[in-house]
Amino acid sequence: MLFGLDGVEIGLIIVFACLFGGILSGFPVAFAIGGAGIISFGIIAALDSAGLMVHQAIDQSSQAYRDLVNSGVPNDAVSKFRYPDLPLIGESVFPQGWEVALDRNVSFIVNRMNERVLAGQSIETLLAVLMFVLMGITLERSKIANDLLTTMARVFGPLPGGLAVSIVVVGAFLAASTGIVGATVVTMGLLALPTMLRNNYSPEIATGVIAASGTLGQIIPPSTVLIFMGDMLSGINSQVQMAKGNFAPTPVSVGDLFAGALLPGILLVSLYLSYVLFKAATAPASCPATPVPADEKSQLVRDFFVALMPPLLLILAVLGSILGGIATPTEAASVGAVGAMVLAAMRWRLSFRILRETMIATATITSMVFIILLGASVFSIVFRMMGGDNLVHEFLSNLPGGPLAAVAVVMIIMFFLGFILDTFEIIFI
Repeated sequence: MLFGLDGVEIGLIIVFACLFGGILSGFPVAFAIGGAGIISFGIIAALDSAGLMVHQAIDQSSQAYRDLVNSGVPNDAVSKFRYPDLPLIGESVFPQGWEVALDRNVSFIVNRMNERVLAGQSIETLLAVLMFVLMGITLERSKIANDLLTTMARVFGPLPGGLAVSIVVVGAFLAASTGIVGATVVTMGLLALPTMLRNNYSPEIATGVIAASGTLGQIIPPSTVLIFMGDMLSGINSQVQMAKGNFAPTPVSVGDLFAGALLPGILLVSLYLSYVLFKAATAPASCPATPVPADEKSQLVRDFFVALMPPLLLILAVLGSILGGIATPTEAASVGAVGAMVLAAMRWRLSFRILRETMIATATITSMVFIILLGASVFSIVFRMMGGDNLVHEFLSNLPGGPLAAVAVVMIIMFFLGFILDTFEIIFI
């Protein structure tokens, strides 16, 4: 064994070293992930052909293994982590050669892409991503989101911490209309940050509130992250249930994830608001009140309803139709995209230039997401073909704390991966 490590362990080190190297090199993450998978496979295949990648597997022909299985222990429950005293046997990471492994997995990638992106059942669900992105970009480019932010700042501004409160509220509205973190943060950062700093808000409070409110797009429906998770979990749930003997499993739909994420999203908004109000009470100098000019107070109520009600009704119609079972996420997203264009046209802001910019931005964001999907699929296939998924499964299954400990470890890993990877990359990998 090389450096005294198992062949699969060495392969995992090579895979993630190539991944981090590709990301730190400055290449776009979508291409760095796929490139890391291809380069790491070439390195692993060369080492395996040279006999340097030796995997220590349990010797299933040994008497100790047969006695353990005959005692009632299932085959899939036997692992090196749980039974370290079992006899081991050395074998290649690719027992039948890397050529066979490559042929099988390239075929799997092609079939998987055809199933998920081109002609499978998943394409209808994934179309919702395009429509929700179009809905959010339309609200942003037609300045409807800007009007909402400006009006909310005037309404809550006279209160201590009022500008920060308006950022959190508008962040929740934008999250429910775009589902994209980047668009929300950019919109609020360009509009709200100069105003907050000009009104003597501390930079820590201003930037922290904008960054935290921008992340609400990941959890508040309709979130593009939840759409991809729903697409993946539907297949994974069916496989797990069928493995347990349930051949008629209850499907996990995107609507179920939307319903499950609604309450945590509201709770998160409430916690953000509570923190802002706490800071306003304990450190008023960091988030002072912003008075509204006297000549603007008479129109404040009218401007509030004009800016709030149209996007609010649109959001309620989209989410209500999904959660009420009236429409699928794709159908509701289509209605939301058309509704956003209608709102823009009603305010005389749907010019050909804005429509063209909206279409280009929607195509760019959607293409980026699906390129990430393709690159992450290549990376995950390399990870799996050398047995990395089995090693991780055995490690998590044999942690002392059981399922709760496994969930805690996964959450910690995802926390640190969040420093270098976006949510889509973490989900797909």
